[in-house]
Amino acid sequence: MPDVTDTRSDPSNGDAAELGPVDYVVIEFPAGRRTGEGLHHVVDLVDRGLIRILDLTFLQRNTDGTITEIALTDLDGDGELDLAVFRGASSGLVAADDLDEAGTVLEPGCSAALFVYENLWAAPLAAALRRSGAQIVAGGRIQHEALIAFITATDVAATT
Repeated sequence: MPDVTDTRSDPSNGDAAELGPVDYVVIEFPAGRRTGEGLHHVVDLVDRGLIRILDLTFLQRNTDGTITEIALTDLDGDGELDLAVFRGASSGLVAADDLDEAGTVLEPGCSAALFVYENLWAAPLAAALRRSGAQIVAGGRIQHEALIAFITATDVAATT
């Protein structure tokens, strides 16, 4: 079972210099279709020591546009709490305005999981860089659809 309360690199322990980069992801579930499928991969990433979940929050954008936080539940209706291991995972990084902002990207009626996670795999690199005076100054993510479009266009260009 993953240890989501691991304080190895908890800033309150004075070990903030050992923190890896922290990212977030908002996963939208279609209205009425929270299956939880695929979320076991999150548990696997934690088990393998690649990430540490700092916050996990579920939210919903109601049909009237309001955003509400929803309880961690049995996502696929099989009687087992799919992400129960993360119950209580809350670093305090996510504030109410963050939930509102995350909710604005959702379609009305849809729900989402908001994960904030530390990239444990990158912590030694980040700490070494900080010790040498270097720092990671930017990061980002290439959206899946843009990457597929690029690969498709490149494949088409290579075959013509």
